Amino acid sequence: MTSTDNSPTRRRPLQSEFDTGLDYPRLGAVSFRRGTLTDNQEKMWQDNWPRLGRELADEIIDVDAWFGRSGHPTILEIGSGTGTSTAAMAPKEADTNIIAVELYKPGLAKLLGATVRGEIDNIRMVRGDGVEVLNRMFPAASLDGVRIFFPDPWPKARHHKRRIIQSGPLNLIASRLKPGGVLHVATDHADYAEWIDELVDVEPALEFMGWPWEDCPQLTDRQVITKFEGKGLEKDHIIREYLWRRR
Repeated sequence: MTSTDNSPTRRRPLQSEFDTGLDYPRLGAVSFRRGTLTDNQEKMWQDNWPRLGRELADEIIDVDAWFGRSGHPTILEIGSGTGTSTAAMAPKEADTNIIAVELYKPGLAKLLGATVRGEIDNIRMVRGDGVEVLNRMFPAASLDGVRIFFPDPWPKARHHKRRIIQSGPLNLIASRLKPGGVLHVATDHADYAEWIDELVDVEPALEFMGWPWEDCPQLTDRQVITKFEGKGLEKDHIIREYLWRRR
């Protein structure tokens, strides 16, 4: 089914794909966040999305062809929001391919605008659910890093099954990381941090490295304060960061 705002086609994962006994978020229950673009954003989208963006699809991404270069590390950022930190960090890691995944079209439109106006060459975007994008658009051992900064905490107990940090997604992420690849997660939600604490060793292919990890590869110093991070700091929330390495 395709929504009226040109959202990508959604489907539930095939039973054969995720029939592993692991816990996965209820993808079918998560709806696309809708929003209206301004006239300028719509013009920017029409002119630049075909080059810099893609929709969720059953199609493996040829990263080298998309970025027009080969031999560079690739990091996937799941849930880039409005892309404030993405656009700020990318110039600091110009030799790295950054692929931002987000459901919210106005958020992607803001990142797209920042990318074009800033002439940032190393950002590309995919509109879709991060778990499905990983499963359907990236082959095994193809990524140098995965970032999940301030994911939706789904604070109500009945919604915990929608949290992305679960055994299933961690297993999927591990399969898409190259040996030595890094998973970096940050949250300022205390209950979610406790949830993650219980899962740091649940995936055998991921070695939990704690925080900080001084010699961590593919890790740019995350000094840019995002909107959500700023709100958390204003409320004296403690930001917890987690690093894993693909064995």
